[in-house]
Amino acid sequence: MKPPVIPHDVPYKLANGALRDRSVFEIGGRLVGGDHFAMIAGPCTVESREQLLTSADAMLEAGATMFRGGAYKPRTSPYAFHGLGHEGLRLLAEAKERTGLPIVTELMDVRDVEAVVGVADVIQIGARNMQNYTLLTEIGRSGVPALLKRGLSATLDELLNASEYILAEGNEKVLLCERGIRTFETAYRFTLDLTAIPVLKELTHLPIIVDPSHAAGRRALVEPLSLAAAAAGADGIIVEVHPDPDNAVCDGPQQLRTDEFPEYLRKVEQVAQIAGKVLGGVPV
Repeated sequence: MKPPVIPHDVPYKLANGALRDRSVFEIGGRLVGGDHFAMIAGPCTVESREQLLTSADAMLEAGATMFRGGAYKPRTSPYAFHGLGHEGLRLLAEAKERTGLPIVTELMDVRDVEAVVGVADVIQIGARNMQNYTLLTEIGRSGVPALLKRGLSATLDELLNASEYILAEGNEKVLLCERGIRTFETAYRFTLDLTAIPVLKELTHLPIIVDPSHAAGRRALVEPLSLAAAAAGADGIIVEVHPDPDNAVCDGPQQLRTDEFPEYLRKVEQVAQIAGKVLGGVPV
């Protein structure tokens, strides 16, 4: 069978959906993409050992497929909490050893590549770094799976071109993440572009993850947005969960409570099943 012919004017070649069937990745013993639905959950940021391990235990017990937590945090204000850095990575490594859950954590600076690669099963690239091409290239060279968040005002073409920087280095495991874009609406933080899910399914073979927490900015909106994303065919959710969000160091109002997470996960799983997906696939 001849390989598909991709028009010369399509700038992204490796991410193009005409190139191959839908991608299914194995990450830390879990399958992502295709018929498999990923639930990536955990606190916005690593605050303390107790907070992190309590969260990790709760995510494992509830049935999450991966554990998220930020050791490095991009913040709008230079005076805000920017994460525990290397100590945060050490605690994430402890959580991974304790629970067996694959770790998803953000990389912001090429100087921290080695440290993050030593812990992360998935490197998260935040919205503000979507077009940090030097960083994307280094993540591509690392070979570690990447979760690439759409920029605040980025088009889907720009997102796919950004993913190409990672793919071009031989790293095929790229997850695209819709996390809301900036529009004229002020009733909520960002507009979650659910239309991006089916459109990206037409354009690319890469799995599509949705982040309802950052789009909503409010806890009450996270569940309905998650259900809508699952119904629209998303390949997974990345959601913020905290044992005591009212006292969280950052983004407390948008984080689900750990004791509410099992019921939330059950509802999302039911909708994902209707859409033809199974939660947390494990290779046979």
